[in-house]
Amino acid sequence: MTLSPAPLEAALSAPAEWWQIVAALGPLAVLAGAVLAAFIGWRTLRQKAVADAQALRQRTRADDRAEWWKRTQWALDKALDGDEDAKALGLASLAVLARSDLAREEELELLDIAWQSVTEANGGDGTWDEDVDAVDSAEPIGDNGTTSTDRTEEGRP
Repeated sequence: MTLSPAPLEAALSAPAEWWQIVAALGPLAVLAGAVLAAFIGWRTLRQKAVADAQALRQRTRADDRAEWWKRTQWALDKALDGDEDAKALGLASLAVLARSDLAREEELELLDIAWQSVTEANGGDGTWDEDVDAVDSAEPIGDNGTTSTDRTEEGRP
């Protein structure tokens, strides 16, 4: 028994309804929403990281300035001390602290006034150019800010 080919009937259907088209585009809409949510999340994390880095820099700068002011107060106390050695140490410290980039214009004016009052009381002319034995202003300050570079030594065992 041989089968004869039957004529192929094309089933023509009616055009798709609107809800069928929307349903077919659903996965694409979900993908677009996921991409948009991922982009927003990435931008939020990036913005937070930048804000955190800026806050850390600001906090570090404020802490450095607070420490600078504590050192300046100590140096002023020593500069006004009755002992000549303590006074020389205080004046030398003030000279070093005045060269710091942490000092603002107002603080430099205060240091200038303090320097003038102390040096004029000791018979000086009140200028910053006076020689203070403990200060060597021609040498650069080392990395840690406490010693000159040519005086640093490696630790010995």
